[in-house]
Amino acid sequence: MGGMVWKALAAGAAVVAGLVANKSVTAIWSKAGKDENVDPQNPNTPLGEALALAAVSALAAAVAKTFFTRKAAQYYANSAGHLPEPMRKKEEEARA
Repeated sequence: MGGMVWKALAAGAAVVAGLVANKSVTAIWSKAGKDENVDPQNPNTPLGEALALAAVSALAAAVAKTFFTRKAAQYYANSAGHLPEPMRKKEEEARA
């Protein structure tokens, strides 16, 4: 049962992280004075602009996913009394 709970929490954290990252990138890109509707895959978009958007997007996604996954794991640990199974296994492997 705990595995299913963790999977649901992790999935929820990933969805929230994606939404937050998307909103953050849109706000950052807009504040930088860039076109919000830029398509980095379009060959008519300047390469530098496409790469900058990709880098900002990747950074925002990674930071948001890390933050929200950590919060979900913290909530799980506080509720269940232990870390989720995948995290416990990694800790045990690191100690061995």
